[in-house]
Amino acid sequence: MGELLNEAKRPVKMMDNEEYTLVTVKRRNEGVLPRGMFKGKDILVKNYFEIKSGDFLISKRQVVHGANGIVPKSLDGAIVSNEYLASTDNEKISVNFLALLSKRPEMYKLFFLSSYGVDIEKLVFDVEDWKKRTIYVPTIKEQETISNFFHTLDDTITLYKRKLDKLKELKKGYLQQMFPQAGESVPRVRFAGYTGDWEERKLGEVLKVNSGRDYKHLNDGEIPVYGTGGYMLSVDESLSEIDAIGIGRKGTIDKPQLLAAPFWTVDTLFFMTPTPKNDLLFLYALSEIVEWAKMDESTGVPSLSKLNIQNIDVCVPEESEQTAIGKFFRTLDEQVASQQAKLDKLKQLKTAYLQKMFV
Repeated sequence: MGELLNEAKRPVKMMDNEEYTLVTVKRRNEGVLPRGMFKGKDILVKNYFEIKSGDFLISKRQVVHGANGIVPKSLDGAIVSNEYLASTDNEKISVNFLALLSKRPEMYKLFFLSSYGVDIEKLVFDVEDWKKRTIYVPTIKEQETISNFFHTLDDTITLYKRKLDKLKELKKGYLQQMFPQAGESVPRVRFAGYTGDWEERKLGEVLKVNSGRDYKHLNDGEIPVYGTGGYMLSVDESLSEIDAIGIGRKGTIDKPQLLAAPFWTVDTLFFMTPTPKNDLLFLYALSEIVEWAKMDESTGVPSLSKLNIQNIDVCVPEESEQTAIGKFFRTLDEQVASQQAKLDKLKQLKTAYLQKMFV
């Protein structure tokens, strides 16, 4: 590894009244980010050195957790202490390819083997030991081809992520606009043809709250069992033949789930079914704007009771408007889910290529 490391040392003569940008390197290969601006007199340790855009930066105390990455243009000229290691291109390896290698399990293992200490959170990277270890690399030309391929893939992943974030923000905005605000009886955005005030109700009047149950006495089957974290396993009996909304009774209480029948829920998950003349999809959208955390009754592990849920004040329109709103948000949810699936598939594709395109 020694010949693949072109260590960059650019000492900085720190001046008390000058401002310097410090950085941090995120775990799990999540990049180099600014930590803030500081005057020289406020930086106690003075043995800092300058980093440049395109450097490959390693945190010696966090490298076993994937704390390494390429310095972006925005942080050109920032400074770091000797707790970091910066490397540049040489005739054997490009930093772009080195950054790719650092994401592979094999490199995580080498970083771990070349670190010392007794606490995983306090291991220190032994650079000289790491330099003695061996890996296989292709020619610079092939490195550039591989790096460009992954760069294009990363750009596509970023584009898909932005589209997903935009859809989520769009839904968040509609949830704010298509339900009445506190103290109001009509929403600010409404489908054409609907007028009049929404009706104030208790949540228990529009949703029946049902308790989950232990499933351990059941046999394996095709009926999904849900907990606060989502799908758990399958059994041969169901608790409900009607679609419902799941909400945590204990632990995770702030993430409603739409449950397609037939299903079973564990005893830490309530399932709520609509009462007559109320639309499930509308009520699910409504459940997403309820501030569930404020309903927490515990002093320790977050928890909800049926009574507390039933007494939540809500505003609802007549059934046909509920149905229109419910279908609208269902379409938005399907778009979000589709975009999420595309993003997940691209990430899985990248993981597969990282496994197959390296020795």
